[in-house]
Amino acid sequence: MTAPFGIYGDWSIEISFFIAFVIGIGFGFTVERAGFGNSRLLALQFYFKDLTVFKVMFTAIVTAMAGIIILSSIGFLDISNILIPRTYLWSGITGGLIMGVGFAIAGYCPGTSVSGLATLKVDAAYYLVGAAIGMFIFGEVEPLFKSFYGGDLSGDMGVVTLYDYFNTTPGVIGGIILIIAVLGFIGAEVVEKKYGEKVGEM
Repeated sequence: MTAPFGIYGDWSIEISFFIAFVIGIGFGFTVERAGFGNSRLLALQFYFKDLTVFKVMFTAIVTAMAGIIILSSIGFLDISNILIPRTYLWSGITGGLIMGVGFAIAGYCPGTSVSGLATLKVDAAYYLVGAAIGMFIFGEVEPLFKSFYGGDLSGDMGVVTLYDYFNTTPGVIGGIILIIAVLGFIGAEVVEKKYGEKVGEM
């Protein structure tokens, strides 16, 4: 059998949704158990006091990347059937900055806020209400920004990957990102030793 199973597997779309639901529950449980439902822990990233989130997320990225590269190289995974969104350079950078500022202010991102809400954290509820209001407002004024987030001014690069862009192989890009991850971990340890402050110590 070849992955993605949702395309090649002999099962219905309902089964695919059920599997996605189970994986989502597991992901949410893991996120909460890792402490990512705590806005104080998340906010400490921006003060270089506790980089646990940075290290965990980078580990997840590298693990997923390595899995995709290895499984595709042995013919088990067909990357061409994995959805890769189009890259909108300028709107992507702008959106990332807006989300980053919101993350620093609120101490949550959309995923961790749901995890926080599941454990009845009031600040997570406020975050989600604010996010819903923001989405509603954007939906109302969306035509004013359409050319920027998906049109001529968006920096539309099409569907592109790093190995295509730099005309190399997935293995080379994976190796470079792995080196960056290792250096990031070393840097995080140095920074934490200098500025470290755990949530339990506050």
